[in-house]
Amino acid sequence: MSAPAASSSTQVASRRPTAGRGPTFGRVLASEWTKLTSLRSSYLLGAVAVVVSGALTYLSANASSVDPGFDPLGSLTSGLVLAPLGLMILGVLVGTGEFSTGTFRSTFTAVPRRLPVLAAQVVATAGFALVTALVAVGAAVLGIVPAASSRGLAVDLTGDGTPLVLAGMTLYLVGMALFGLAVGALLRHSARAVVTAIAVTLVLPIVLMLATDLSTDPMAPVESGPPPAAAVVNTIVTLLPSGAGSLLTTPDIGAVEGAPDLGPWGGGAVLGAWILVPLAGAAVRLRTRDAT
Repeated sequence: MSAPAASSSTQVASRRPTAGRGPTFGRVLASEWTKLTSLRSSYLLGAVAVVVSGALTYLSANASSVDPGFDPLGSLTSGLVLAPLGLMILGVLVGTGEFSTGTFRSTFTAVPRRLPVLAAQVVATAGFALVTALVAVGAAVLGIVPAASSRGLAVDLTGDGTPLVLAGMTLYLVGMALFGLAVGALLRHSARAVVTAIAVTLVLPIVLMLATDLSTDPMAPVESGPPPAAAVVNTIVTLLPSGAGSLLTTPDIGAVEGAPDLGPWGGGAVLGAWILVPLAGAAVRLRTRDAT
């Protein structure tokens, strides 16, 4: 074999291992994790979720501590009224980040199949949200301790279904982060996705409940069941992401009057559907349309 032929053969052999080291899912995941954890906004939004969880729980427990039958564990989920918003907005920013900054061109050039990028964003967001959720739940537990101590009550986290409540709180927070990611990945515009996610999870339930209260005659005779309008509104609110997710934190409480009795498993399934449906739409859009 001549020297040039040997040199050419060596170059081909040296290029084959390099070609095998393509954009594997592990590398795509590492890239998305680095993007997520290198942004200051990720930690800021995570900190907001933790602080809001602890602060609202503390205020609720202190306000309830004057009641004769005060149970500190009854205030444990009070922070979930607003705490999920921080993680939901974080998910939106992850889902829209590639498109708002224009880096999708280089990303999808390196990963032409595109779907591994979306899958890696889901895993990275879930991991970051899980850590944040655990800290937020810990902050909620600390938030009820001062009120319990003032009444000489012990905080028992092992009985009466409390472990299920704590697990449900964690899953709810992670689920809301993934819901935000799904909406962001589908809409690809940060402001539009944030407004949509907040409208569906926070504004719409409040508007529906206010509309029902305004349309109900307080002087009307009390019937055996809720008015038809109230039953419809309760059903809609239960099937929204925030309503379904809250069922994860109430394993021992029945359904709202007029609404379907989904229970924690049903609530988790509905929340999962709110995540999977827009994610599927985002995946179809990635594969069948331009990335712009």
